[in-house]
Amino acid sequence: MSEASSEPSAPAETTASECDLLAPDAGQRPPGPTPSQSRFQVDLVTEAAGASEEKSPSSDGSSAAPEGPAGDPAGAGGEEAKGRFRVVNFADSSGAGSGASPEAGPEGLQNGDTVMSETSLHSSTGGQHHYHYDTHTNTYYLRTFGHNTIDAVPKIDFYRQTAAPLGEKLVRPTLSELHDELDKEPFEDGFANGDELTPAEEAAAKEAAEPKGVVKFGWIKGVLVRCMLNIWGVMLFIRMTWIVGQAGIALACVIVCMATVVTTITGLSTSAIATNGFVRGGGAYYLISRSLGPEFGGSIGLIFAFANAVAVAMYVVGFAETVVELLESADAVMTDNINDVRIIGTITIILLLGISVAGMEWEAKAQIFLLVVLITAIINYFIGSFIPVKSKESFGYFGYDAKLLWENMGSDFRDETFFSVFAIFFPAATGILAGANISGDLADPQMAIPKGTLLAIVITGIVYLGVAISTGSCIVRDASGNVNDTISSHFMANCTDAACHFGFDFSSCKNISKCKYGLHNDMQVMSLVSGFSPIISAGIFSATLSSALASLVSAPKVFQALCKDNIYPYIGVFAKGYGKNNEPIRGYILTFGIALGFILIAELNTIAPIISNFFLASYALINFSVFHASLANSPGWRPSFKYYNMWVSLAGAVLCCVVMFVINWGAALLTNVIVMALYIYVSHKKPDVNWGSSTQALTYQQALTHSLHLSGVEDHIKNFRPQCLVMTGYPNSRPALVDLVHAFTKNVGLMICGHVRTGYRKPNFKDLASDQARYQRWLMKNETKAFYTPVFAEDLRQGSQYLLQAAGLGRLRPNTLVMGFKTDWRDGDMMNVETYINMIHDAFDFQYGAVILRLKEGLDVSHIQGQDELLSSQEKSSGTKDVIVSIDTSKDSDGDSSKPSSKATSLQNSPAVQKDEKSPTLPLNVADQRLLEASQQFQKKQGKGTVDVWWLFDDGGLTLLIPYLLTNKKRWKDCKIRVFIGGKINRIDHDRRAMATLLSKFRIDFSDITVLGDINTKPKKEHVAAFEEMVEPYRLKEDNMELEAAERLKNSEPWRITDNELELYRAKTSRQIRLNELLKEHSSTANLIVISLPLARKGAVSSALYMAWLEVLSKDLPPILLVRGNHQSVLTFYS
Repeated sequence: MSEASSEPSAPAETTASECDLLAPDAGQRPPGPTPSQSRFQVDLVTEAAGASEEKSPSSDGSSAAPEGPAGDPAGAGGEEAKGRFRVVNFADSSGAGSGASPEAGPEGLQNGDTVMSETSLHSSTGGQHHYHYDTHTNTYYLRTFGHNTIDAVPKIDFYRQTAAPLGEKLVRPTLSELHDELDKEPFEDGFANGDELTPAEEAAAKEAAEPKGVVKFGWIKGVLVRCMLNIWGVMLFIRMTWIVGQAGIALACVIVCMATVVTTITGLSTSAIATNGFVRGGGAYYLISRSLGPEFGGSIGLIFAFANAVAVAMYVVGFAETVVELLESADAVMTDNINDVRIIGTITIILLLGISVAGMEWEAKAQIFLLVVLITAIINYFIGSFIPVKSKESFGYFGYDAKLLWENMGSDFRDETFFSVFAIFFPAATGILAGANISGDLADPQMAIPKGTLLAIVITGIVYLGVAISTGSCIVRDASGNVNDTISSHFMANCTDAACHFGFDFSSCKNISKCKYGLHNDMQVMSLVSGFSPIISAGIFSATLSSALASLVSAPKVFQALCKDNIYPYIGVFAKGYGKNNEPIRGYILTFGIALGFILIAELNTIAPIISNFFLASYALINFSVFHASLANSPGWRPSFKYYNMWVSLAGAVLCCVVMFVINWGAALLTNVIVMALYIYVSHKKPDVNWGSSTQALTYQQALTHSLHLSGVEDHIKNFRPQCLVMTGYPNSRPALVDLVHAFTKNVGLMICGHVRTGYRKPNFKDLASDQARYQRWLMKNETKAFYTPVFAEDLRQGSQYLLQAAGLGRLRPNTLVMGFKTDWRDGDMMNVETYINMIHDAFDFQYGAVILRLKEGLDVSHIQGQDELLSSQEKSSGTKDVIVSIDTSKDSDGDSSKPSSKATSLQNSPAVQKDEKSPTLPLNVADQRLLEASQQFQKKQGKGTVDVWWLFDDGGLTLLIPYLLTNKKRWKDCKIRVFIGGKINRIDHDRRAMATLLSKFRIDFSDITVLGDINTKPKKEHVAAFEEMVEPYRLKEDNMELEAAERLKNSEPWRITDNELELYRAKTSRQIRLNELLKEHSSTANLIVISLPLARKGAVSSALYMAWLEVLSKDLPPILLVRGNHQSVLTFYS
């Protein structure tokens, strides 16, 4: 009982609504919340009852005050108003303020709860408070444990999932709303996203949320009746006696028990899955898909729906066969047997379709009637078996007798084997999912499915065993039907059959001619035994028609659920439902068509094995689902049904597969091929669904186990992989960098796209999380096997240090830092260059290798309008296409991954999102056109070209390993590796042979080795002059100023180049200039150049000089990769 209901009733004279207490002017309330109000506006609780008494009783919102659980008016004043609850002022959608709807009252007066519509809680951006504009109820906040708080107490409604826009779903306050500061700017309008519903849409949504007159069944009517009718199919009356004749009583009982074991294990597994959370419509498909995922669920859903459709045909053909036999006995045959079956079958299925289309209620009533008939027929048989009739003896019925029981105990297979007889019986046990298949129409599926299914298996199993023992105890295997086949006392001594005991000799049936009667020969022998034979015929009609009706309802329901999930193309048209029960009329018509096609086959023994295999495949996967879910050990797997065991379920799955091949190995093979083909199709299609399947849980568990196992193993050179931390910023802003690194890490090593977000505003961590998910999806959509890892930091260097230290997990940690070259280093603040160079130093400090990619056109494409179109249109769920257009069009550094202008979608530079069918695109200038083309060059297949490796310094082999991995990939396999090394003119041949020997030991193919004997030649004077002119603005020129002033300037601008430093490293400078000349001479046509990255001693070489070295070394060249390993060996020639 809520706190409100325990208080004394408030005085009746105070009827004003508390809704008005917070309104400045109750008479003129705005149509939406004012900008100063936030969704959870904290107001002082009214302390005086007089505050409510001052209000006019006719004020807006007071006309329909909701009542609390005890019937007290919610608007009552007096003691009730003293701190009992506070009301946030939300206006009515019409602006007139109709107050809270009466039906919302009981929901509103729960301690600490919030009544709101599902649409009222929009995704929060930055923890900003949103307006709650509730269209059909006011919102009450009560004291929680005596405190004024919007924190909500636990309640089931917070955990509901509903598709209705205004469904009865409460939303607990978000962490941001409870935790964030209150000084955030609210939205300027009343709606977080402008999603205001029109009154017509509101009415439609409300109607959808509260459907009236929906028929829901309990466990008896919905599950038990259906399962019993489906299991007691045509086999009970027209095949069970034949099975006893063939297999004998003992083996017939074994056959029944084997089938019951399979169905019982499956029933237990079904119960476990059905009680592990709320079950919607879709039966076996829903259970399997939500447990094992869409791949298995989708394949089984399709064949299970098809199997049910074919089962309709099997049951209808069984019914038609019986009718034709009755017509034959009355000499009323229309054409011939086969065509009569077809005609009667067609008429029957049309009538059944009419009952199904009329609705589930009619179908349920028909099922109850049929069950009564069926049970009457079974009782009629058992009563008849105790009444011996002399006239029936010649047909083989003698009443219960021990000799007869003993004679029929053993088997007497004629043209059959144990397994072929089992195969014919097993379809009789396949009705156990009849209740689960209409799970959407059950009032409480979690209770109904286990209870009804298991009880049905027990009852039907007992009846099957009873019939087997009963028929074997009172009917002989062969009888002629001739009353003259009696035995004289003279021959009594030679007669050994049980019939001889009763004075009949049916030995001629075995020797001379085949008789028509007895267990072996008469399929209708139960009619003979029964007290009143027409009731058995009625029972056969009831068994066949009820099973047909159940299957005719199951197939469309399962298929409708499958279509709604949109796993397969072109079948969405069948997802539409009609009427209050959402009946799949289109599915009924499709099922009718399939069943009619199989009815025209008109052969029961041809149809039965097909269905058995399809049903068994479903049973096998239901059992496997339970085993898999238990194995995955997911915290979400906690069924309330406890009587299951994972190993028993696995045994059940194996048993189902064995039975499939026993029944018909050809059909079993075909079923498996179909399931696997559908599985592969769905796996390839990757439907955008997330059902929390056990496959996901097991994948996680295995990944965790393997990661931990890997952490206990020491690294070995043979297993070294380049695991790259790539400073990409947003992954789609530097596609060339992502594509090239992915080319040599795909399926080989780890790739992490690092992104440092900086800014002066307070970090918005919620944005960071949503971006992480968004860009991870983008990487997967583009088939890039990488992880996106963003961090907030004060500056780029601090952020990169965070990533260098914390990125990765266990052995899955980066060992190589990859960056883009900072092309605009001379244009901006030189402190950015200081940061950039320090990132390289940090990488070496953390024992990382370093790789820098330079394209002469640049890397960053984020400033180009519309390049994010693909990403944004994929990520938005609205029907319009959203195109992100950057407001800032300045081009920035390729190395700095966090500048405000570098990302169209960055925090500081909000994108202009244009909701248009076609985005207005500006024509690109020539430079941007070239940049866009260059950014896509690594996505194409590289033709016959070269990858030139300038392995000048031994860094452990990373400079050689990366090109080797690259040329192993499909896009690069036509490129040859050319190796360039430094050397002396008088030792060129020796150096070439030494390098060739080393490469052959490393087993790395190469096309050519070039020894650069002239590497130490002085560079051209004009190139040296150009370098000096480039570094001139960045020199300290300490010789021209006082020492103290020079030191002050160096401290404030540490990137400046001292005269002493320039002189000290003149030889190294000359080498970089000379290398650029040689690169242009030898590698100007290469597809990619990989060269050793020059090192600069930390604290000795200023960042401006180091940047100038990198600039002069790599300018005006094809794509160039500057690589420096961490000087630990990554290649070995030992096995």
